[in-house]
Amino acid sequence: MTTLTRLAVWFPLLVAGALAAAPGLIFEGAGGPGKGRHIVLVSGDEEYRSEEALPQLARILARHHGFKCTVLFAIDPADGTINPNRRDNIPGLEALAQADLMVIFTRFRDLPDDQMKHIVDYVESGRPMVGLRTATHAFDFKTYQTYRKYTWNNKEADWEGGFGRQVLGETWIRHHGKHAVQSTRGIVVKGQENHPILRGLGDGDIWGPTDVYQVRLPLPGDSQPLVLGQVLEGMQPSDPPVAGPQNEPMMPVAWTRTYTAARGRAARVFTTTMGSSQDLLNQGFRRLLVNACYWALKMEKSISARSSVGLVGSFEPRPFKFGGFAKGLKPEDLADR
Repeated sequence: MTTLTRLAVWFPLLVAGALAAAPGLIFEGAGGPGKGRHIVLVSGDEEYRSEEALPQLARILARHHGFKCTVLFAIDPADGTINPNRRDNIPGLEALAQADLMVIFTRFRDLPDDQMKHIVDYVESGRPMVGLRTATHAFDFKTYQTYRKYTWNNKEADWEGGFGRQVLGETWIRHHGKHAVQSTRGIVVKGQENHPILRGLGDGDIWGPTDVYQVRLPLPGDSQPLVLGQVLEGMQPSDPPVAGPQNEPMMPVAWTRTYTAARGRAARVFTTTMGSSQDLLNQGFRRLLVNACYWALKMEKSISARSSVGLVGSFEPRPFKFGGFAKGLKPEDLADR
């Protein structure tokens, strides 16, 4: 086999694979509707394994749908390893300047100004956003004060609740289901069955071991709940729903809204309070996220109820818990998984 022939054989695999790009990962998309679009996925939480969930989501979006995906991580500057407990360092955020969509899954980050400015510039550019689980309480500024209004419990009247409430639609309130005891079954909101994000999804198709978060009802502005979280008695998708006030009413666990940026541009926003890495073992939840990315990018005409959302590569997510992350891994160690 000639060198040219070898390149021809391997090139499609290289395109769909991951490249280690200090300080994150880049997944170059194969062919598909997403070709030419760039999604930047920002991880950084101590509990729900966003450092596992977002690389898998990126692989799905790149391999099956053609999006270029950059995944960023909380990095320990001492040794370059992924360390979600470092709340003050997510290098590579300058990639947001060229992003068409930001997917954010962080928790209580206290980022220095030079990093946080990239996120703020993106938010205020009017480009779309997708927020997962702890993104409702994405920031908690204690050391750095320039962007303190983004803090999850901000009390300023015009930015109450910080980034979570003002941009995504809600901040951290409390657990509604019992954490690590009661899981979540997704129930489609009546009247929203034909929403593009729900294409291919029905009652019970979405399930995850993470519990339901409480939100204040109604959600602010033009927020539109799409999926309600039915609290189940246990940690299996077949478990019965809890009787009583936990499900009367059920809390929204996925919704859309519009964020009007300072420059006057209206951004599409999708938020889900589900999203641990274990939740991505559920095909319905993966479809919800993929559909949401298409919708956020105003690509809803390309959403197919039968599009592939299969897992890509090896994916054995760790149970969600504090301190449960894989120690000693660098982004490049995840490139070929």
